[in-house]
Amino acid sequence: MAAEPEVLDELHRLRARVPQLTGALAASVDGLVLAHDTPGVEPEGVAALTAAALGVAVRMADATGQGDFRELLVRGVDGYVATYAAGASAVLTLLAQDRVNVGRLHLEGRRSGTRIGELVEAATARGEPVTPARAPTRTAPLPTRARPARGASRTSTTPTPNTPRTSES
Repeated sequence: MAAEPEVLDELHRLRARVPQLTGALAASVDGLVLAHDTPGVEPEGVAALTAAALGVAVRMADATGQGDFRELLVRGVDGYVATYAAGASAVLTLLAQDRVNVGRLHLEGRRSGTRIGELVEAATARGEPVTPARAPTRTAPLPTRARPARGASRTSTTPTPNTPRTSES
């Protein structure tokens, strides 16, 4: 994506404006990294988790009548993860220390999300793909898990490999 250097530059400027940020990542809504500045954190994993959280957040906002997704904030013991809409096809995820000013985080995150959205949409309008050319490759397929049909019982009559068996009859 030709906008990738511009998006990365925006992430660097954002981290300079908010010194308590420990990472910043722009990703497509389907979880592919567009640009990142996330030392010590695997960007592909964060992008994939962002896509999963985004799916839940969008459904939550819709189910409760709150309108289109704008942002999501998660607070952990050691800090924050904030995700902001960045146009229609991208999101911005920020990692911040616990001592960050959350108001400042929101102000700068929203501004950068808008700017990144504009950059991604401009690249798309020029006919460039939204996803990066260097998409991660997988060496092995991900394991799948069968899910019961809606309304079906989740209990199983056969023991699973981790279930102890008894010899009682």
